[in-house]
Amino acid sequence: MLTITQLAKAFGVSRTTIMYYEREGLLLPTLRSDNGYRWYGDNEQQRLKLIVSYRSYGLPLSSIRVLLEQHSRSQAQILKDHFNELEAEIQTLRAQQRAIVALLKEPQLIEEKSVTKQRWVEIMIAAGFNEADMVKWHQKFEEMEPQEHQKFLESLGIEQEEIAQIRAM
Repeated sequence: MLTITQLAKAFGVSRTTIMYYEREGLLLPTLRSDNGYRWYGDNEQQRLKLIVSYRSYGLPLSSIRVLLEQHSRSQAQILKDHFNELEAEIQTLRAQQRAIVALLKEPQLIEEKSVTKQRWVEIMIAAGFNEADMVKWHQKFEEMEPQEHQKFLESLGIEQEEIAQIRAM
């Protein structure tokens, strides 16, 4: 059993945070002694571990509450929804980056931070792929995940005409 101070230290959070989680009903002490000390057992420690993990993923407390109380179907949907929110946020940030690069007229800023078609081909060759292997790789990608294949090719900065040719192989 750990006191609130020991628990906070073990999980790298403040006492105030643990007390906040208690007020929100997310984490309750196993017992409270006559002198008012809060004591946390193994179950509460595991619960705090989950809370800290979920918070590190950027989940709001309202979602964490449901994740801790519900079963796998609800949990999976909450996590998928959060994943989709993060993906939308990433896309927004990428669009903002492109807009800033356009204003600065410095396209190399994006090129320095991303994998281009040329760099991807170099990586594939370094991994032992030859031209036929790369064609087969694209064919499988297209067969199994056509929308993701499209997104991947776009992320390499390939023009739509060439993307259409690659996807038609």
